[in-house]
Amino acid sequence: MEYRSTSYMIVKFKPISDVSSDLTVQVGSSSFCLHKFPLVSWSGKIRKLLADPKISNICLPNAPGGSEAFELAAKFCYGINIEINLLNIAKLRCASHYLEMTEDFSEDNLATKTEHFLKETIFPSISNSIVVLHHCETLIPVSEDLNLVNRLIIAIANNACKEQLTSGLLKLDYTFSGTNIEPETPLDWWGKSLAILNLDFFQRVVSAVKSKGLRQDVISKILISYTNKSLQGLMVRDPKLEKDRVLDVECKKKQRLIVETIVRLLPTQGRRSSVPMAFLSSLLKMVIATSSSASSGSCRSDLERRIGLQLDQAILEDVLIPINPNGINSTMYDIDSILRIFSIFLNLDEDDDEEEEKHHRQFRDETEMIYDFDSPGSPKQSSILKVSKLMDNYLAEIAMDPNLTTSKFIALAELLPDHARIISDGLYRAVDIYLKVHPNIKDSERYRLCKTIDSQKLSQEACSHAAQNERLPVQMAVQVLYFEQIRLRNAMSSTIGPTQFLFSSNCHQFPQRSGSGAGSGAISPRDNYASVRRENRELKLEVARMRMRLTDLEKDHISIKQELVKSNPGTKLFKSFAKKISKLNSLFSFSSLKPSFSGKASSESRFLFQRKRRHSVS
Repeated sequence: MEYRSTSYMIVKFKPISDVSSDLTVQVGSSSFCLHKFPLVSWSGKIRKLLADPKISNICLPNAPGGSEAFELAAKFCYGINIEINLLNIAKLRCASHYLEMTEDFSEDNLATKTEHFLKETIFPSISNSIVVLHHCETLIPVSEDLNLVNRLIIAIANNACKEQLTSGLLKLDYTFSGTNIEPETPLDWWGKSLAILNLDFFQRVVSAVKSKGLRQDVISKILISYTNKSLQGLMVRDPKLEKDRVLDVECKKKQRLIVETIVRLLPTQGRRSSVPMAFLSSLLKMVIATSSSASSGSCRSDLERRIGLQLDQAILEDVLIPINPNGINSTMYDIDSILRIFSIFLNLDEDDDEEEEKHHRQFRDETEMIYDFDSPGSPKQSSILKVSKLMDNYLAEIAMDPNLTTSKFIALAELLPDHARIISDGLYRAVDIYLKVHPNIKDSERYRLCKTIDSQKLSQEACSHAAQNERLPVQMAVQVLYFEQIRLRNAMSSTIGPTQFLFSSNCHQFPQRSGSGAGSGAISPRDNYASVRRENRELKLEVARMRMRLTDLEKDHISIKQELVKSNPGTKLFKSFAKKISKLNSLFSFSSLKPSFSGKASSESRFLFQRKRRHSVS
């Protein structure tokens, strides 16, 4: 239950005004001309300082609350009415402790009055406790010695958890009674008020509510709200100006301290964490931008692991992490960080596989109703597909960086396992962009790039584009045309065949896909056959163009051969080359493009180019 802040009046006897002052009290830059008797009657500290009757001047340099708090305490000693309210309770409580205005020297002293106000008005209210805690920041160390700070923090934590429990009981009551649920006040309504606290007090409050059992989603919202407000005004300025350069260094220190503290306060890690991915990504970007290469290592590793655990919830903007401008790398984005993040996700997937296998062995004899986590619609497979699309989009984005090395690009492209990509159009697009932005790379690097693409997983549109793409090596274009021919032959065989059984082996080896990736089970055989004939004609045109290109190459090689023969009679090298050219020509024989109606694919449906590594055919 929330209590409003109220004023608390103290009425004392009126002071004697016709007696000249006999004591001067210096508090900071202010001086007070007072009388010894009223002060000695209520304050133990002043009584000790005036043990010698000859003393007429005392100084209180460390009085908490300064001259304002001392003036209120002095008025209390004179019996003048003072108002205790939300704004001055912290000062008065600390001043009464400092001046030793306790029951040992007079009944109903200031310490008792302020303590009563705290218990009745401040501690039962979350918002009031936060305001008073904020005022305690300027009253350290007295507020700490008085244990006021700790009591306020405990009061906030207890009241927050009471509200959470009350809200849960009300929901339960409405559920069983069948009545309509009234509009619920958000459990984190008070979280925005914590933004007025300094970082140390905020950290202590969050740690207290976590230990009391406050829900993790509420804690996440509180952390996000505090981070957004505390980082305002700490944005990076123009580092070229000397004045701004100094301010920028200080701002970065504050930013780094805030971010590292927030990361330590984040809820427990997990694949279904309550912390939004966008917030984690922003924290990581801030850590990288404000830290040197040697600092914030544990904080950065913690954030990378958290992002990796829930990578399937990320979008492209979350993984586009700029490089530290003070670092030695010249690329636009932090590739090494992304490599670690994706590796964490993939290692987690392997851990899940081991756990599932253990579970499978344990319950295999008990039941056959075991969930298939590798099926296309399973949650795990769905997460892997999301991450593969994210990787392809990320590769397409960083491919436009002119300083990105081929080895870094290949390392990212080869990171995902074979089953992560059902279709390779996204990876092909990224490779094509990279080749366009980096036209001067070596032929060996161009070949290694194209090896990352699995030609069997390209859609019809991608195959058509690849066959005409002059940026690709000739081997890549030949692969694309070959596998497209096999796919077309299988499609025609499955269309006219009386049953799918005769062609099940070939269909499994070379799965049929349309341009959109959807099945064609709802298309009539006549329409399907017409579509296949149309694709056959298009493929013949592409093969004809490729034959023309190979014919031109062959003419060039023949002319070079003739010139070299005149100067060197050796023929072994040319015989070997001519044999390779003849094999390429035999590949494009038009007779092989005729549909096969034998009911079984021929033995040439094996790969023309054997796999040399996992992700592609060479």
